[in-house]
Amino acid sequence: MPIASTDIHRLLEAYPTVPAVGTVGSHSAIDVADGAVAEGLTSVVLTQSGRDATYARYFRTLRDPAGARRRGCVDEVWDYPKFADLATPASQERLRKRGVLLVPNRAFSSYVPLSTIESEFRVPIVGSRAMLRIEERSERDNYYGLLETAGIPAPRAIPSPEAIDRLAIVKLPHAQRRLERGFFTAATAEEYRTKSRALLARGTIAQDDLAHARIEEYVLGPVFNFNFFFSPLVPRSEGLELLGVDERRESNLDGMVRLPAAQQLELSESDRIPEYTVVGHGTLTVRESILEEVFKIGEAFVDAARARYPPGILGAFCLQTCLDHDGRPTVFDVAARIGGGTNVHLAIGHPYGNALYRGPMSTGRRIAREIRIAAAEGRLSEIVT
Repeated sequence: MPIASTDIHRLLEAYPTVPAVGTVGSHSAIDVADGAVAEGLTSVVLTQSGRDATYARYFRTLRDPAGARRRGCVDEVWDYPKFADLATPASQERLRKRGVLLVPNRAFSSYVPLSTIESEFRVPIVGSRAMLRIEERSERDNYYGLLETAGIPAPRAIPSPEAIDRLAIVKLPHAQRRLERGFFTAATAEEYRTKSRALLARGTIAQDDLAHARIEEYVLGPVFNFNFFFSPLVPRSEGLELLGVDERRESNLDGMVRLPAAQQLELSESDRIPEYTVVGHGTLTVRESILEEVFKIGEAFVDAARARYPPGILGAFCLQTCLDHDGRPTVFDVAARIGGGTNVHLAIGHPYGNALYRGPMSTGRRIAREIRIAAAEGRLSEIVT
């Protein structure tokens, strides 16, 4: 049974006046930590043994003899044998005693079972606990249904490999790195069979995942990931903010598209099938005549989420889109939490967030500011689930 919101709100009664900001050490943790310390809060990063050096050494807070911060943004590192161990009863108790509000990222919802997050993880989450599951395309109640309800354009679903009649993309997780993509494209059923056999043979995808994969029309156009923020602390008309835009760098796809066509054809047969593993992000802006349509889909998503998953989307979320030749966005993926590319504007902010707040405003800092304001006004229960 899902944890009742009233149970989470009661936990806040024992929290300190100024809570700490925690997140899982992967994905966008540096942005969250940097934003926390920029707003005068303590950052806590939860790491897995063997994957902790980035946070425990290279971005760890160092102070001068007087206690002033001289470098770094990660104040505390809590190391676990496995990421999933952060959800043990003892760990939850420690998080609560420290006054940690957890900012969910994709690593959190991938390494900790969703059923545990929904029913057993008794730590306040800054964001929408109930919406983390919609990112799983294999779930019946996923983000495609929410997009349809909201009237937001999304790629057309293709029911089976035999029904492929145009360029399609097959969406499934990577067999070895579950956080990453095992996607591939196909224009015919035969191409689907050929590529899937090759990817199965080299261990990129797994047969069970392939059986439950989503096949959809491939939308041609540049990718724009719109990083939004929704605040329940202000009037509804002021709640939606566009903080920044990023694009993905995918390996080995990006290496292939940099080659002339003749050299692409000279690659070995296996190398001609690109992988879509995300290895980095770049920052973008969008033509201003397109922004109004971007805000329309953001508002529609917020309204649909509030109706279907009350209290709806809270805080950071990302709509990943392709823009067609008329500048119209099609949403092909949704992150119901902080997006994976927000590190591109940490510390210096992003043109859109900066224009709103008249100074550097990254997603991590915007989350921390929401926490700080809510704590000062006694309204933390409105921003956590």
